[in-house]
Order: sequence, then C-alpha cells, then structure tokens
Amino acid sequence: ARISMDGRGRFVDNIFTEMERSAVLWRTIKYEEVYLHEYSTPREARQSLGQYIEFYNQHRPHQALDYQTPAAVYRPIAPIATTKGGNLTLENPSDWS
Repeated sequence: ARISMDGRGRFVDNIFTEMERSAVLWRTIKYEEVYLHEYSTPREARQSLGQYIEFYNQHRPHQALDYQTPAAVYRPIAPIATTKGGNLTLENPSDWS
C-alpha cells in the first residue's frame, strides 16, 4: 500500500485533531488552575501546575471519555511524568524516541 501525500489520508490529516485536543487541554488548565491562583514564585507555579495535571489525568472525569479519567482509559507502559514532593518530574527523558 502506498502512502498518500496529497489526498485523503495524507500525513497532515491528524494535525488538526491533535491541535484541537492540545487547545482544549491548555484552555482547561488556564481556566481551572492558572486564573484561579496567584503564584508567588515560579517554584510555587510549577508545583501547583504539576498537582493540577496529576488531578486532570488521575481524578477529573472527562466527558469525551464517557466520564472516565484519562488514567482509566489510557494505560501507558511507563509513566513519562510524575509529581514527587509536589514537583513535576520527567521520567527517563533520554528513553524518549
């Protein structure tokens, strides 16, 4: 089978879907976290955002996922980010490919 680069099924078809998902995520973070808090330091902002992202993925039900959490629907092989001591920590970024 050949990959179409100029018709339906071309490589850029998925870009708009991914851009929309990303926009929804960042809009949600702004309205449910950033606009509701006044951070005193960059460290406080990182900690608070890390906690919110964990809440967003682990506990917040999503309408698009039939009111399940992303963690319940998508089970990654290994975590790529965790919060340790309130800090957002990337897990093994050298393993990313």
